[in-house]
Amino acid sequence: MLVDSHCHLDFPDLVGQLPQLLETMQQNGVAGALCIGVNMEDFPGVLALAEQHPHLFASVGLHPEYADVDEPDQARLEALAAHPKVIAIGETGLDYYWHKDKPEWQRQRFRTHIRAARAAGKPLVIHTRDSAEDTLRLLEEEGAAAVGGIMHCFTESWEIARRALDLGFYLSFSGIVTFKNATQVKEVASKAPLDRILVETDAPYLAPAPYRGKLNQPGYVRFVAEEIARLRGMEFPDLAVATSNNFFTLFPQTREVLAP
Repeated sequence: MLVDSHCHLDFPDLVGQLPQLLETMQQNGVAGALCIGVNMEDFPGVLALAEQHPHLFASVGLHPEYADVDEPDQARLEALAAHPKVIAIGETGLDYYWHKDKPEWQRQRFRTHIRAARAAGKPLVIHTRDSAEDTLRLLEEEGAAAVGGIMHCFTESWEIARRALDLGFYLSFSGIVTFKNATQVKEVASKAPLDRILVETDAPYLAPAPYRGKLNQPGYVRFVAEEIARLRGMEFPDLAVATSNNFFTLFPQTREVLAP
């Protein structure tokens, strides 16, 4: 059994194919998925998926790439996170790739999300791109270790991985780990503690080999897990069980639904 710890089933490329996607998940042994919120405008659609399908869950947050959109304050994030199917706050973090001026509004938004997560008692889903040092600094300053969470689509160095692990975060690996030139990601996936690894698709993006360049979907998380098992010299079923148990440890409310 596998769990996709990060996907975007509400995105236009996927939402119209939902029955087929859910069927492929079942065929590939993917028991459930966390559907990630990226803005307030589209959050109702994310939540609706989680409400309509017992094996889907939701997060609420505002992605760091989005500027000039509906900006939730801490109280609003807390209120939305109180829904029983909302198990995390995010996708939040910092992105200096798209915002090379390193804007202060991004850092303040990130702090707001961390504070909301602490108040709500929900883990964080972290996006970091070209911003690892500031991401870790803000997590430390805001006491994010109290709730922990997921370093989504992890592509940073082992040193950054170690510091994130020290803060109590899990490392989630995407289809990038299957790419031949992803040597740094493969290294971290092979060295990280087994009890702190998660797998994801980030669907509809980052499809793993052999589907690279095509539309991704939660069922393809199996290819991610198979590659990590290969890198670690493990049997695939053992890696699948370990990553699923890690998801249940971080999100205990999902265990009784996905692994009764």
